[in-house]
Amino acid sequence: MGRTIHVRALGQQQGYLSWRGPLSPNLPGFVALYKGEKVGLVTYNIVDESCEIVTLNSTHLSSGVGTALIEAVRDIAQKSGCKRLWLITTNDNMNALRFYQKRGFVLVAVHRNALEVSRKLKPEISMIGNDGIPLRDEIELEMMLDDLAEQ
Repeated sequence: MGRTIHVRALGQQQGYLSWRGPLSPNLPGFVALYKGEKVGLVTYNIVDESCEIVTLNSTHLSSGVGTALIEAVRDIAQKSGCKRLWLITTNDNMNALRFYQKRGFVLVAVHRNALEVSRKLKPEISMIGNDGIPLRDEIELEMMLDDLAEQ
């Protein structure tokens, strides 16, 4: 895949249809397009001076799709006056941990056994995650946007 990835804001109607399943109609986002095909989606939530990346999906790994989507959210977060861009992933998701850290996110918290609480709300969450790793913890990563503005 070349570098001609186009990112555009996600409309409410697109939100339901564009990523093979429902999204919260209240979450804004961006869709990545390559040659007219939907190849990625990010949703986010801004509260006060923090912007959370809620979902990030790409059908083409290592192609620049995820990076382009993060950059789009980072830009809107900065324009909205956010000081912090953050997200949560699980302890088994080594690919995500590698991906986010390479893009400037740092680990700020491990929420031990957080998935025990999540399973009470959503019992179908697996006990075993990627690579046979027990699925237990949530890992919080952040990027301070003030630091980027000073560079």
